[in-house]
Amino acid sequence: MRAFADRAMRVLRQLRGADTPDAVFEATALLVGAAFLVIGFGIGLPVFWGRELAISGSGSLGVFVAFGGAVTAVLAFVLGRLVVRPEKPSPDAVRDGFSVPGDRLRWYDLIAIAFAHAAIAYLGWIGIAELLERSFTDAPVFAFPGAVLVAVAFALTGYVVFLSAVALTPMVLSLVLAVFLVVGAFASMLASSDPHWWRDNLSALGMSTNGSSIAFNVTLVIAGIMVTTIARYATAGLPATDPLDRRGRFIVRGGLILMGIFLACVGIFPVDEFFVVHNTVATGMAVVFAVVVIGLPWLLPTIPRVFVAFGWAYVLVIILLAAFFAVGYYNLTAVELIAAVLIFSWIIVFLRTAGSVVTGSPSASAVAATADADATQ
Repeated sequence: MRAFADRAMRVLRQLRGADTPDAVFEATALLVGAAFLVIGFGIGLPVFWGRELAISGSGSLGVFVAFGGAVTAVLAFVLGRLVVRPEKPSPDAVRDGFSVPGDRLRWYDLIAIAFAHAAIAYLGWIGIAELLERSFTDAPVFAFPGAVLVAVAFALTGYVVFLSAVALTPMVLSLVLAVFLVVGAFASMLASSDPHWWRDNLSALGMSTNGSSIAFNVTLVIAGIMVTTIARYATAGLPATDPLDRRGRFIVRGGLILMGIFLACVGIFPVDEFFVVHNTVATGMAVVFAVVVIGLPWLLPTIPRVFVAFGWAYVLVIILLAAFFAVGYYNLTAVELIAAVLIFSWIIVFLRTAGSVVTGSPSASAVAATADADATQ
Protein backbone atom coordinates (compact mmCIF):
# COMPACT_ATOMS: atom_id res chain seq x y z
CA MET A 1 0.00 0.00 0.00
CA ARG A 2 2.85 2.35 0.85
CA ALA A 3 4.58 1.57 -2.44
CA PHE A 4 1.37 2.27 -4.36
CA ALA A 5 0.94 5.64 -2.61
CA ASP A 6 4.53 6.63 -3.40
CA ARG A 7 4.08 5.64 -7.04
CA ALA A 8 0.84 7.67 -7.26
CA MET A 9 2.61 10.71 -5.80
CA ARG A 10 5.41 10.39 -8.38
CA VAL A 11 2.83 10.32 -11.17
CA LEU A 12 1.11 13.39 -9.76
CA ARG A 13 4.43 15.24 -9.55
CA GLN A 14 5.13 14.43 -13.20
CA LEU A 15 1.68 15.63 -14.19
CA ARG A 16 2.13 18.77 -12.14
CA GLY A 17 5.19 19.90 -14.08
CA ALA A 18 7.67 22.49 -12.82
CA ASP A 19 8.10 22.63 -9.06
CA THR A 20 7.29 26.35 -8.67
CA PRO A 21 4.39 27.79 -6.62
CA ASP A 22 2.47 29.04 -9.67
CA ALA A 23 2.93 25.76 -11.54
CA VAL A 24 1.91 23.75 -8.48
CA PHE A 25 -1.26 25.78 -7.95
CA GLU A 26 -2.17 25.74 -11.65
CA ALA A 27 -1.65 22.00 -11.97
CA THR A 28 -3.50 21.34 -8.71
CA ALA A 29 -6.39 23.48 -9.96
CA LEU A 30 -6.51 21.36 -13.11
CA LEU A 31 -6.62 18.20 -11.01
CA VAL A 32 -9.40 19.68 -8.86
CA GLY A 33 -11.31 20.60 -12.00
CA ALA A 34 -10.84 17.11 -13.38
CA ALA A 35 -12.13 15.60 -10.14
CA PHE A 36 -15.27 17.75 -10.25
CA LEU A 37 -15.66 16.81 -13.93
CA VAL A 38 -15.86 13.14 -12.99
CA ILE A 39 -18.11 13.84 -10.00
CA GLY A 40 -20.47 16.00 -12.05
CA PHE A 41 -20.84 13.37 -14.77
CA GLY A 42 -21.22 10.57 -12.21
CA ILE A 43 -24.03 12.45 -10.44
CA GLY A 44 -25.72 13.92 -13.50
CA LEU A 45 -26.06 10.79 -15.65
CA PRO A 46 -28.09 8.64 -13.21
CA VAL A 47 -30.19 11.64 -12.13
CA PHE A 48 -31.06 12.60 -15.72
CA TRP A 49 -31.34 9.05 -17.14
CA GLY A 50 -34.59 8.53 -19.02
CA ARG A 51 -35.62 12.17 -18.79
CA GLU A 52 -35.81 15.19 -21.06
CA LEU A 53 -34.83 18.38 -19.27
CA ALA A 54 -35.70 21.98 -19.87
CA ILE A 55 -32.77 24.39 -20.03
CA SER A 56 -34.14 26.68 -17.31
CA GLY A 57 -37.04 26.83 -14.90
CA SER A 58 -38.15 24.58 -12.07
CA GLY A 59 -36.49 21.14 -12.19
CA SER A 60 -34.36 22.15 -15.16
CA LEU A 61 -30.76 21.53 -16.09
CA GLY A 62 -29.94 25.16 -15.27
CA VAL A 63 -31.25 24.86 -11.71
CA PHE A 64 -29.32 21.61 -11.17
CA VAL A 65 -26.11 23.19 -12.45
CA ALA A 66 -26.67 26.32 -10.35
CA PHE A 67 -27.16 24.46 -7.06
CA GLY A 68 -24.36 22.02 -7.84
CA GLY A 69 -22.10 24.88 -8.93
CA ALA A 70 -22.66 26.66 -5.62
CA VAL A 71 -21.73 23.51 -3.67
CA THR A 72 -18.73 22.99 -5.95
CA ALA A 73 -17.60 26.57 -5.33
CA VAL A 74 -17.68 26.10 -1.55
CA LEU A 75 -15.80 22.78 -1.72
CA ALA A 76 -13.19 24.17 -4.13
CA PHE A 77 -12.72 27.23 -1.94
CA VAL A 78 -12.16 25.08 1.14
CA LEU A 79 -9.67 22.91 -0.76
CA GLY A 80 -7.82 26.00 -1.95
CA ARG A 81 -7.53 27.41 1.55
CA LEU A 82 -6.31 24.06 2.89
CA VAL A 83 -3.60 23.96 0.21
CA VAL A 84 -2.16 27.35 1.18
CA ARG A 85 -2.55 26.79 4.92
CA PRO A 86 0.93 26.53 6.47
CA GLU A 87 1.68 23.45 8.53
CA LYS A 88 3.34 25.55 11.23
CA PRO A 89 1.97 29.14 11.11
CA SER A 90 4.60 31.73 11.92
CA PRO A 91 3.71 35.13 13.39
CA ASP A 92 6.43 36.70 11.22
CA ALA A 93 5.15 35.26 7.94
CA VAL A 94 3.31 37.29 5.33
CA ARG A 95 0.07 35.53 4.35
CA ASP A 96 -2.97 36.06 2.14
CA GLY A 97 -1.53 39.03 0.27
CA PHE A 98 -1.13 41.17 3.39
CA SER A 99 1.86 43.48 3.61
CA VAL A 100 2.16 43.21 7.38
CA PRO A 101 3.63 39.98 8.83
CA GLY A 102 1.25 38.10 11.09
CA ASP A 103 -1.91 39.59 9.61
CA ARG A 104 -4.28 37.18 7.90
CA LEU A 105 -7.87 36.56 6.91
CA ARG A 106 -10.17 35.70 9.83
CA TRP A 107 -12.70 32.88 9.84
CA TYR A 108 -15.64 35.23 9.28
CA ASP A 109 -13.79 36.80 6.32
CA LEU A 110 -13.34 33.38 4.75
CA ILE A 111 -16.99 32.43 5.32
CA ALA A 112 -18.15 35.64 3.63
CA ILE A 113 -15.74 35.18 0.71
CA ALA A 114 -16.76 31.53 0.27
CA PHE A 115 -20.42 32.54 0.27
CA ALA A 116 -19.67 35.23 -2.32
CA HIS A 117 -18.04 32.65 -4.60
CA ALA A 118 -21.01 30.30 -4.15
CA ALA A 119 -23.48 33.09 -4.89
CA ILE A 120 -21.56 34.13 -8.00
CA ALA A 121 -21.54 30.52 -9.25
CA TYR A 122 -25.25 30.03 -8.52
CA LEU A 123 -26.45 33.30 -10.03
CA GLY A 124 -24.01 33.09 -12.93
CA TRP A 125 -25.19 29.63 -14.03
CA ILE A 126 -28.84 30.63 -13.54
CA GLY A 127 -28.27 33.64 -15.79
CA ILE A 128 -26.49 31.57 -18.46
CA ALA A 129 -29.36 29.04 -18.39
CA GLU A 130 -31.94 31.80 -18.84
CA LEU A 131 -29.98 33.20 -21.78
CA LEU A 132 -29.69 29.77 -23.42
CA GLU A 133 -33.39 29.11 -22.85
CA ARG A 134 -34.27 32.25 -24.76
CA SER A 135 -31.79 31.35 -27.50
CA PHE A 136 -33.05 27.74 -27.84
CA THR A 137 -36.77 28.13 -27.17
CA ASP A 138 -38.45 24.89 -25.99
CA ALA A 139 -35.33 22.82 -26.83
CA PRO A 140 -35.05 19.65 -24.66
CA VAL A 141 -31.80 18.38 -23.16
CA PHE A 142 -31.27 14.61 -23.08
CA ALA A 143 -29.58 12.66 -20.30
CA PHE A 144 -26.09 12.12 -21.72
CA PRO A 145 -25.42 15.65 -23.05
CA GLY A 146 -27.02 17.02 -19.89
CA ALA A 147 -24.57 15.06 -17.74
CA VAL A 148 -21.68 16.28 -19.89
CA LEU A 149 -22.81 19.90 -19.46
CA VAL A 150 -23.08 19.43 -15.70
CA ALA A 151 -19.60 17.91 -15.59
CA VAL A 152 -18.09 20.80 -17.57
CA ALA A 153 -19.87 23.39 -15.42
CA PHE A 154 -18.67 21.78 -12.18
CA ALA A 155 -15.11 21.46 -13.54
CA LEU A 156 -14.97 25.09 -14.64
CA THR A 157 -16.42 26.32 -11.34
CA GLY A 158 -14.00 24.22 -9.28
CA TYR A 159 -11.00 25.30 -11.36
CA VAL A 160 -11.73 29.03 -11.17
CA VAL A 161 -12.73 29.09 -7.49
CA PHE A 162 -9.72 27.00 -6.44
CA LEU A 163 -7.33 29.43 -8.14
CA SER A 164 -9.16 32.34 -6.52
CA ALA A 165 -8.89 30.72 -3.07
CA VAL A 166 -5.14 30.06 -3.25
CA ALA A 167 -4.39 33.58 -4.48
CA LEU A 168 -6.57 35.88 -2.38
CA THR A 169 -4.61 39.02 -3.13
CA PRO A 170 -6.24 42.41 -2.56
CA MET A 171 -7.03 42.78 -6.26
CA VAL A 172 -8.63 39.33 -6.48
CA LEU A 173 -10.74 40.10 -3.43
CA SER A 174 -11.85 43.45 -4.83
CA LEU A 175 -12.85 41.80 -8.11
CA VAL A 176 -14.81 39.14 -6.22
CA LEU A 177 -16.60 41.93 -4.33
CA ALA A 178 -17.41 43.80 -7.55
CA VAL A 179 -18.73 40.69 -9.35
CA PHE A 180 -20.69 39.61 -6.27
CA LEU A 181 -22.38 43.00 -5.97
CA VAL A 182 -23.25 43.10 -9.66
CA VAL A 183 -24.75 39.60 -9.85
CA GLY A 184 -26.50 40.03 -6.48
CA ALA A 185 -28.07 43.33 -7.51
CA PHE A 186 -29.22 42.06 -10.90
CA ALA A 187 -30.58 38.86 -9.38
CA SER A 188 -32.57 40.92 -6.87
CA MET A 189 -33.96 43.11 -9.65
CA LEU A 190 -34.97 40.12 -11.77
CA ALA A 191 -36.55 38.34 -8.79
CA SER A 192 -38.50 41.39 -7.62
CA SER A 193 -42.23 40.75 -7.22
CA ASP A 194 -42.87 44.44 -7.89
CA PRO A 195 -41.90 45.30 -11.49
CA HIS A 196 -42.07 49.01 -10.63
CA TRP A 197 -39.84 48.89 -7.57
CA TRP A 198 -37.57 51.49 -9.16
CA ARG A 199 -40.25 54.15 -8.74
CA ASP A 200 -39.59 54.16 -4.99
CA ASN A 201 -35.91 53.61 -4.21
CA LEU A 202 -33.19 50.98 -4.34
CA SER A 203 -34.06 49.80 -0.84
CA ALA A 204 -37.48 48.73 -2.09
CA LEU A 205 -35.75 45.53 -3.28
CA GLY A 206 -35.11 44.66 0.36
CA MET A 207 -38.65 45.16 1.64
CA SER A 208 -40.20 42.13 3.31
CA THR A 209 -43.14 42.31 0.88
CA ASN A 210 -40.80 41.96 -2.11
CA GLY A 211 -39.84 38.55 -3.45
CA SER A 212 -36.22 39.68 -3.85
CA SER A 213 -35.77 40.77 -0.24
CA ILE A 214 -33.66 37.81 0.93
CA ALA A 215 -31.28 37.96 -2.05
CA PHE A 216 -30.90 41.74 -1.78
CA ASN A 217 -30.39 41.91 1.98
CA VAL A 218 -27.99 38.95 2.13
CA THR A 219 -25.97 40.50 -0.69
CA LEU A 220 -25.59 43.72 1.31
CA VAL A 221 -24.62 41.91 4.53
CA ILE A 222 -21.96 39.76 2.85
CA ALA A 223 -20.67 42.74 0.87
CA GLY A 224 -20.37 44.73 4.11
CA ILE A 225 -18.24 42.00 5.69
CA MET A 226 -16.04 41.93 2.59
CA VAL A 227 -15.60 45.73 2.70
CA THR A 228 -14.27 45.46 6.27
CA THR A 229 -11.82 42.83 5.02
CA ILE A 230 -10.75 45.09 2.15
CA ALA A 231 -10.22 47.90 4.66
CA ARG A 232 -7.60 45.81 6.45
CA TYR A 233 -6.02 44.75 3.15
CA ALA A 234 -5.84 48.28 1.79
CA THR A 235 -4.31 49.91 4.86
CA ALA A 236 -2.18 47.15 6.39
CA GLY A 237 1.05 48.09 4.65
CA LEU A 238 0.66 51.85 4.14
CA PRO A 239 3.79 53.74 5.24
CA ALA A 240 3.47 55.01 8.84
CA THR A 241 6.82 56.34 10.01
CA ASP A 242 5.51 58.67 12.72
CA PRO A 243 2.51 58.89 15.09
CA LEU A 244 0.70 61.34 12.79
CA ASP A 245 0.90 58.90 9.85
CA ARG A 246 -0.23 56.02 12.03
CA ARG A 247 -3.21 58.04 13.25
CA GLY A 248 -4.16 58.94 9.67
CA ARG A 249 -3.94 55.31 8.61
CA PHE A 250 -6.06 54.31 11.61
CA ILE A 251 -8.73 56.89 10.74
CA VAL A 252 -8.90 55.79 7.10
CA ARG A 253 -9.12 52.13 8.09
CA GLY A 254 -11.79 52.95 10.67
CA GLY A 255 -13.76 54.92 8.08
CA LEU A 256 -13.69 52.04 5.58
CA ILE A 257 -14.66 49.53 8.28
CA LEU A 258 -17.51 51.83 9.35
CA MET A 259 -18.71 51.96 5.74
CA GLY A 260 -18.74 48.17 5.65
CA ILE A 261 -20.69 47.99 8.92
CA PHE A 262 -23.21 50.54 7.67
CA LEU A 263 -23.59 48.61 4.39
CA ALA A 264 -24.30 45.40 6.29
CA CYS A 265 -26.80 47.23 8.49
CA VAL A 266 -28.65 48.45 5.39
CA GLY A 267 -29.38 44.78 4.68
CA ILE A 268 -30.03 43.83 8.30
CA PHE A 269 -32.63 46.59 8.79
CA PRO A 270 -35.10 46.65 5.84
CA VAL A 271 -36.59 50.05 5.09
CA ASP A 272 -40.21 48.96 5.57
CA GLU A 273 -39.58 47.60 9.07
CA PHE A 274 -36.80 49.88 10.38
CA PHE A 275 -37.30 53.11 8.45
CA VAL A 276 -35.29 55.43 10.71
CA VAL A 277 -32.40 53.01 11.33
CA HIS A 278 -32.21 52.03 7.65
CA ASN A 279 -32.05 55.61 6.41
CA THR A 280 -29.60 56.58 9.15
CA VAL A 281 -27.05 53.88 8.26
CA ALA A 282 -27.51 54.45 4.51
CA THR A 283 -26.92 58.18 4.88
CA GLY A 284 -24.09 57.54 7.33
CA MET A 285 -22.26 55.41 4.78
CA ALA A 286 -22.33 58.26 2.25
CA VAL A 287 -21.22 60.79 4.89
CA VAL A 288 -18.30 58.62 6.05
CA PHE A 289 -17.25 58.12 2.43
CA ALA A 290 -17.23 61.90 1.85
CA VAL A 291 -15.24 62.54 5.04
CA VAL A 292 -12.60 59.92 4.17
CA VAL A 293 -12.25 61.13 0.58
CA ILE A 294 -12.01 64.82 1.46
CA GLY A 295 -9.55 64.25 4.30
CA LEU A 296 -7.39 61.75 2.41
CA PRO A 297 -4.49 64.13 1.51
CA TRP A 298 -4.04 65.02 5.19
CA LEU A 299 -4.68 61.54 6.58
CA LEU A 300 -2.46 59.72 4.02
CA PRO A 301 0.10 62.16 2.58
CA THR A 302 1.71 59.41 0.48
CA ILE A 303 -1.45 58.87 -1.60
CA PRO A 304 -0.98 60.27 -5.15
CA ARG A 305 -2.67 63.62 -5.70
CA VAL A 306 -4.32 62.37 -8.89
CA PHE A 307 -6.23 59.79 -6.82
CA VAL A 308 -7.23 62.50 -4.34
CA ALA A 309 -8.64 64.58 -7.22
CA PHE A 310 -10.36 61.45 -8.51
CA GLY A 311 -12.12 60.99 -5.15
CA TRP A 312 -13.10 64.65 -4.84
CA ALA A 313 -14.68 64.45 -8.30
CA TYR A 314 -16.74 61.48 -7.11
CA VAL A 315 -17.97 63.42 -4.08
CA LEU A 316 -18.93 66.39 -6.27
CA VAL A 317 -20.87 64.09 -8.62
CA ILE A 318 -22.79 62.60 -5.67
CA ILE A 319 -23.61 66.11 -4.39
CA LEU A 320 -24.79 67.07 -7.89
CA LEU A 321 -26.99 63.97 -8.03
CA ALA A 322 -28.50 64.86 -4.66
CA ALA A 323 -29.28 68.35 -6.01
CA PHE A 324 -30.96 66.82 -9.07
CA PHE A 325 -33.08 64.68 -6.76
CA ALA A 326 -34.01 67.68 -4.62
CA VAL A 327 -35.39 69.55 -7.65
CA GLY A 328 -37.17 66.45 -8.98
CA TYR A 329 -34.96 65.90 -12.02
CA TYR A 330 -33.81 62.41 -10.85
CA ASN A 331 -35.69 59.92 -8.72
CA LEU A 332 -34.08 58.43 -5.63
CA THR A 333 -33.33 55.08 -7.28
CA ALA A 334 -31.13 56.70 -9.95
CA VAL A 335 -29.23 58.68 -7.31
CA GLU A 336 -28.68 55.60 -5.11
CA LEU A 337 -27.55 53.41 -8.00
CA ILE A 338 -25.03 55.91 -9.35
CA ALA A 339 -23.76 56.76 -5.87
CA ALA A 340 -23.30 53.06 -5.05
CA VAL A 341 -21.34 52.49 -8.27
CA LEU A 342 -19.12 55.50 -7.52
CA ILE A 343 -18.44 54.49 -3.90
CA PHE A 344 -17.56 50.88 -4.65
CA SER A 345 -15.46 51.73 -7.69
CA TRP A 346 -13.55 54.21 -5.50
CA ILE A 347 -12.93 51.49 -2.88
CA ILE A 348 -11.58 49.12 -5.55
CA VAL A 349 -9.31 51.78 -7.08
CA PHE A 350 -8.16 52.83 -3.58
CA LEU A 351 -7.16 49.24 -2.90
CA ARG A 352 -5.00 49.19 -6.02
CA THR A 353 -3.55 52.65 -5.34
CA ALA A 354 -2.69 51.78 -1.75
CA GLY A 355 -0.93 48.64 -3.00
CA SER A 356 1.21 50.69 -5.36
CA VAL A 357 2.11 53.08 -2.53
CA VAL A 358 3.21 50.14 -0.38
CA THR A 359 5.30 48.71 -3.22
CA GLY A 360 7.00 52.00 -3.94
CA SER A 361 7.49 53.17 -0.37
CA PRO A 362 10.99 53.54 1.10
CA SER A 363 10.24 50.99 3.78
CA ALA A 364 9.18 48.41 1.22
CA SER A 365 12.29 49.10 -0.84
CA ALA A 366 14.46 48.69 2.22
CA VAL A 367 12.85 45.37 3.06
CA ALA A 368 13.32 44.16 -0.52
CA ALA A 369 16.97 45.27 -0.54
CA THR A 370 17.60 43.47 2.75
CA ALA A 371 16.02 40.30 1.38
CA ASP A 372 18.14 40.45 -1.75
CA ALA A 373 21.29 40.97 0.31
CA ASP A 374 20.45 37.99 2.50
CA ALA A 375 19.79 35.84 -0.56
CA THR A 376 23.24 36.60 -2.04
CA GLN A 377 25.08 35.72 1.11
